[in-house]
Amino acid sequence: MAYLIVLIVLILDQITKLWAINSLKPIESIAVIPKIFHLTYVENSGAAFGILQNQKLFFIFATTLIVVGIIIFISKNKKLFLTMKLGLSLIMAGAIGNLIDRIRFSYVVDFFDFKIWPVFNIADISIVIGALLVSYLIIRYDSFSPKEL
Repeated sequence: MAYLIVLIVLILDQITKLWAINSLKPIESIAVIPKIFHLTYVENSGAAFGILQNQKLFFIFATTLIVVGIIIFISKNKKLFLTMKLGLSLIMAGAIGNLIDRIRFSYVVDFFDFKIWPVFNIADISIVIGALLVSYLIIRYDSFSPKEL
């Protein structure tokens, strides 16, 4: 199940980024709700909020370590809470989606623009939701799987 979620999110992420490249890049931005929500083409060579600009090799290395770590963790812990598997799968999918961009373009394609927040993409949403799910389980149960309760 975990890998199916990764695949679905990756496909959605890459299709929307391809759309952004083909449709938004030439015009830069579309106001969906003027001054509130736009679809804006951005090439982000950094991390969240644009920090660590132009550190491509660092991001590739760090992301690869994170993805491999998640795969090993899921493989070694067969009785994880379903929510934990979902959260880790979403983190992995988002990380791989942005990794693909970094390898292909040396930047990440972002396009959701709420004007009061940095521009982001489907992979970023996936990472944030996954991190929230994992954090909730850690705080709520102080455990990764039902057998440890």
